[in-house]
Amino acid sequence: MNQYAHLVGRILIAVIFVFAGAGKIADPAGTIGYMESVGLPGLLLWPTIALELLGGIAIIVGFQTRLVAWLLAIFCIVAAVLFHRDFTDPMQTVLFLKDIAIAGGFFMLASTGALGLSVDSKR
Repeated sequence: MNQYAHLVGRILIAVIFVFAGAGKIADPAGTIGYMESVGLPGLLLWPTIALELLGGIAIIVGFQTRLVAWLLAIFCIVAAVLFHRDFTDPMQTVLFLKDIAIAGGFFMLASTGALGLSVDSKR
């Protein structure tokens, strides 16, 4: 049963990144504007899309799970600090905590790797 729960957990934690990466492809100008509003260079758009989209897919299928989970955990913490640091706004506080919680899930995934139903377990 653990292998199925693990697969469902990987899907649930990663699907937000697949959608976020695809959304950035759909509106690159808007995303660049948002990134630049917090002082980040727009050139980071495409590496961000690659990490979110390809990293999300890698987590779902369980490919290089430990490495990708580390990368996405760090990404979540950086995103929380850069984009959701206005604690006077309750929604920004919730988004900050969401990113930190997802990072926690990725740290746990990084410690276990993908179990059972994954590319990693077949190698």
